[in-house]
Amino acid sequence: CSSLAIGTTTGYRLFSLSSVEQLDQVHESNEIPDVYIVERLFSSSLVVVVSHAKPQQMNVYHFKKGTEICNYSYSSNILSIRLNRQRLVVCLEESIYIHNIKDMKLLKTILDTPPNTTGLCALSINHANSYLAYPGSATSGEIVLYDGNTLKTACTIPAHDGPLAALAFNSIGSKLASASEKGTVIRVFSIPGGQKLYEFRRGMKRYVNISSLVFSMDSQFLCASSNTETVHIFKLEHLTDSRPEEPPTWSGYMGKMFQAATNYLPAQVSGMMNQDRAFATVRLNISGQRNICALSTIQKLPRLLVTTSDGHLYIYNLDPQDGGECVLIKKHSLLGSGKMEENKENDLRPPLPQSYAATVARQSTVPSTSTMPGYSEDGGALRGEVIPEHEFATGPVCLDDENEFPPVSI
Repeated sequence: CSSLAIGTTTGYRLFSLSSVEQLDQVHESNEIPDVYIVERLFSSSLVVVVSHAKPQQMNVYHFKKGTEICNYSYSSNILSIRLNRQRLVVCLEESIYIHNIKDMKLLKTILDTPPNTTGLCALSINHANSYLAYPGSATSGEIVLYDGNTLKTACTIPAHDGPLAALAFNSIGSKLASASEKGTVIRVFSIPGGQKLYEFRRGMKRYVNISSLVFSMDSQFLCASSNTETVHIFKLEHLTDSRPEEPPTWSGYMGKMFQAATNYLPAQVSGMMNQDRAFATVRLNISGQRNICALSTIQKLPRLLVTTSDGHLYIYNLDPQDGGECVLIKKHSLLGSGKMEENKENDLRPPLPQSYAATVARQSTVPSTSTMPGYSEDGGALRGEVIPEHEFATGPVCLDDENEFPPVSI
């Protein structure tokens, strides 16, 4: 949650989110038009891009050097891409490809997945486990939990009655949040066991399309946004364990009555009574637009970030103690040109190497072709599947090398 990547009709842009008042543009590329997927490996210089011009092709770039590392083509349109320091996952409508990010070898192809028209999937950013979650059914809310390291299915979770709409891991990969297409109930499960830990009710008045589901880095909060104007933030806590003794007020008395009554009510009814409402909310000035949210710490304070599809970034203050309505403190335009030109004029860094091959020429050993991208026997080739074509730059590629892909500083 320290940087923002946006795809546009002219290319893509990368921003740093280190300040509230100033939005720093790290990089802009106009080489590929109509970018609809742009995924950056944390704050490094590795970025993966997919364009409407070639929707079946994934391009991997080292943007600080201005070079393409490799590209892969697939048998149908790429719907989403997820990556951590161990794995790169490419999701098509009816198959999922898992690459080893160190050398981009294809490790596994999961074939015949249920139709997944939105490319819904989540990958733990904690590469120690690299858990992958994706829909196990097109008609019900079943989640398949797949271990990206051992390349085996860990479990299936019957999360919702209706089809899934959103999935998100927490930062260490120990929890998984999910929402269905109805968007009224959000559930949190333990990983890898799949036990239900929390259940939050977003509202019962209307169905909504959940567009974004995200944990805070400390896993204390869970944020959900949709096509409505309200963003909900839930607090992950067991109130019965931590709530202090309430003063003898009327509301406290009624609360205890309801708590006692749940012992005599059917499980379905009592479960609804025990569900927690939103800890904090935001009322956006827009409705009906797709948006993406993040909970981040900027300048040592907790913030809620909302990016909308019309090209704006909204920054809100979040009160971690009392919650309530979050206060808007800054609005940035992501498509303006003035700030971009100013950044270019002030960029006094030395010129970057022109070719990727030149940067690795200093290394004495060049691997044989057998060490370049290959495919494991269980990669699906034996079933007549179209194998992705690939093109690699000259020289060894070490995508997990911190020195090769250092964090980019402004």
